[in-house]
Amino acid sequence: MDRQVISTSAAPAPIGAYSQAIAAGGLVFTAGQIPLDPATGRMVEGDIRVQATRALENLKAVLAGAGLGLEQVVKTTVFLADLADGKTVNEVYAKYFGSAPPARSTVGVALPLGARIEIEAIAVRNL
Repeated sequence: MDRQVISTSAAPAPIGAYSQAIAAGGLVFTAGQIPLDPATGRMVEGDIRVQATRALENLKAVLAGAGLGLEQVVKTTVFLADLADGKTVNEVYAKYFGSAPPARSTVGVALPLGARIEIEAIAVRNL
């Protein structure tokens, strides 16, 4: 099976030993995207709505680097530092994924660099 590393300067550079995404077997697996500003590499300032928006924009940029859009996403995992932020995150998330959102899991965890949210995705090419 061919394995392709996906990399784009339109999303934050990895902060560890991982790729922004990997394409393999018709699927694209993204790394979790936290609300880093891709231009500065710093966490965006603001509430969970601002952070969720930035994380989703970063996810869109990584997918675009693979030639895909959000409509090809079939599964996401949303990691929240505080599960109480879930209602607000759902409002932001719905604007990006519309009436046919992908399957999703949401997990409460400690996140790097003080992030309040991280989002990863699996997308299908030729969907």
